[in-house]
Amino acid sequence: MPDRWKPNVTVAAIVQRHDRFLLVEEHTRDGLRLNTPAGHLDPAETPLQACVREVLEEAAYDFTPTALVGVYMNRFVRTRTGADITYLRFAFTGDLGQHHAQQRLDEGIVRTVWLTYEELQASAHLHRSPVVLQSIGDYLAGQRFDLNLIQADASIFSPPSAMALPV
Repeated sequence: MPDRWKPNVTVAAIVQRHDRFLLVEEHTRDGLRLNTPAGHLDPAETPLQACVREVLEEAAYDFTPTALVGVYMNRFVRTRTGADITYLRFAFTGDLGQHHAQQRLDEGIVRTVWLTYEELQASAHLHRSPVVLQSIGDYLAGQRFDLNLIQADASIFSPPSAMALPV
């Protein structure tokens, strides 16, 4: 059977405090970019667990997801390598907890910034992903889905058992 195409699965957190949204400024192959705290789904973790981990690693905050804002796909070609990449992003909103000011931010993260929606619109050319603005717009429109929409079977937490071959 030929290899199947699979998108890169990522998670992101949409966090609003007063009239501002939490973003990270990060070094990328295409220069300095803005993104919501986000990252790849790791093996043996659920999208919720990945989102909690990414907010802590990239912004040094505890985070408790309360709703799924949306699931987004985007495709682009890396300017330096020509790689054709598709992402499938689960965007969550939730409650921001304790800030761990002494924690070192993930590699490549320069700092956290709090921007208004208008500032986000004006800086769209610097967004790491085209779905940053779209997902925050959906959040502002009140789009929320129950977290029970996402299910993870216990099998993801351990390697599959070897299948017995017929004798």
